[in-house]
Amino acid sequence: MKQPIIIIGLGELGSVFARGFLRLGYPVQTLTRDINPQSLAKDIPSPTAVLVAVGESDITQVLKNIPSEWQDKLILLQNELLPRDWQSIAIIQPTVISVWFEKKKGNDSKVVLPSPVFGPHAKLVFNALSQIDLPCLILDTPEELLFELVRKNLYIITTNVAGLEVGGNVEELAIHHAKLMEAIANDVLDIQNWLTDGVVNSTSLRDRLLDGLQEAIKGDPKHQCMGRSAPMRLKRALERAQQANLAVSTLKDIAQKHAVI
Repeated sequence: MKQPIIIIGLGELGSVFARGFLRLGYPVQTLTRDINPQSLAKDIPSPTAVLVAVGESDITQVLKNIPSEWQDKLILLQNELLPRDWQSIAIIQPTVISVWFEKKKGNDSKVVLPSPVFGPHAKLVFNALSQIDLPCLILDTPEELLFELVRKNLYIITTNVAGLEVGGNVEELAIHHAKLMEAIANDVLDIQNWLTDGVVNSTSLRDRLLDGLQEAIKGDPKHQCMGRSAPMRLKRALERAQQANLAVSTLKDIAQKHAVI
């Protein structure tokens, strides 16, 4: 009998993955806020995998509370995720997927791009998503994963912040507000460069990331720029810029105009 897969955070995304795992024949055990993870680890010390599907604001505390028995089983899927987020908690090699499909309540999943995944459970994730017709791409190296994580951060922060200023969808942003989008994107890349210890500093990589932003925009041109998390994304970006002593003048101007402090 297959060992269960534990899912922490059974929201829209967690539910999508649960369906894929179930179709592969794995039992799924959910871990809710009222269940102590240490107690569950006594009952299930060796699950097949542990999917962490909580929001960005909860990920750090959840990872700190992961039982030691589960640390080599982790699958992470948060937006704004970077290696420093798990390395700072001494988690060595999680499986990480950059999710490029959107799932809203009552609607089917909408794909922007194939979702790249890297790590020990990459094949499991690939197989689960294939069961529910969601495209996935297995990466070969940690460097490829880092690129994909930064690209997703660039896309989601840039479009969300731009949405605060001009609204609309990403196609309209790229066509009618290209200079604004480029200014925001460069501020975001400056922050991402600091968060990755200078990895994004080369001109060639920044150009690749900006090309990747355009590719994502073309993947779903009618995607709305501003989600409900936009103000918090801008606030987090400014907090990190302050820590790094970065100018990020465009982000600051938008924050001041829209009272994001």
